[in-house]
Amino acid sequence: MKKVILFSVLFVSTFLFSQTDYNSVSQLPDYVILKKKMKLDDVVTKADTPPEFPGGMDNFRRQFAEKMDIIDVKSNSIDTRVYFIVEKTGYVRSVAATGSDKKHSDAAEAAVRRLFVKWKPATVNGEPVRYLYTFPLTLKKN
Repeated sequence: MKKVILFSVLFVSTFLFSQTDYNSVSQLPDYVILKKKMKLDDVVTKADTPPEFPGGMDNFRRQFAEKMDIIDVKSNSIDTRVYFIVEKTGYVRSVAATGSDKKHSDAAEAAVRRLFVKWKPATVNGEPVRYLYTFPLTLKKN
């Protein structure tokens, strides 16, 4: 029962996330960590046309929640930020998650990796670009 409640809280929390706008990669809250984990040289955070997940972002949220492992969380609040790069080809190649609970961050990273789906890539001036997508994922237990 405890895991069912935790899963439902986690599932509901995924609907709270949204893309946060940053003017450049260096403005990201976890830039120092990310530049060690990802190649950020030619990545953009703003585009004329942002990347599109097949079926839209509601479909992405649903599939992300389905792919995320159920984990036993000890703390009452978890703040995780998920980052991934949608490549010019439309595939996600680089994924990183940072946060207060390593198990939760690892589960969020794994969930994005399991979504091996081709996105419509972001474009700038009609050309596909590498786009860094980021969203917060929070969990608060009552």
